Amino acid sequence: MTYPRTSAFGPAASTSSVAASPRFPEIEKDVLEFWKQDDTFRASIAQREDADEWVFYDGPPFANGLPHYGHLLTGYAKDLFPRFQTMRGKKVDRVFGWDTHGLPAELEAMKQLGITEKSEIEDMGIDVFNGKARESVLAYT
Repeated sequence: MTYPRTSAFGPAASTSSVAASPRFPEIEKDVLEFWKQDDTFRASIAQREDADEWVFYDGPPFANGLPHYGHLLTGYAKDLFPRFQTMRGKKVDRVFGWDTHGLPAELEAMKQLGITEKSEIEDMGIDVFNGKARESVLAYT
């Protein structure tokens, strides 16, 4: 299905082609496919190249374990605020950062290494332990 480029929100339908009983899941799939082919998201950022920038520092989505219900609220916020600022005309690049809390990453690394004491970390070397903590964070992204 091809659509005329009339809106960043998706294909435009003339009133004569609107079904009496629309199949919303199919319409959604068509819109998503259009956005993918059109590269609409990247275009929305590119068209604001000279606009004021709004920076949102974000960490890996699930830095220290698999997703759970506690991620829902932060997931909404991490989507809502950048979208709102984009709608206000700001340039908002979405880039994951490294604002991970240290303790959970350290505990996960200790669990993976099978150690329980600070002295064991010092014996192996802090640089080696930090490397394992970084590696453990990447395992869940």
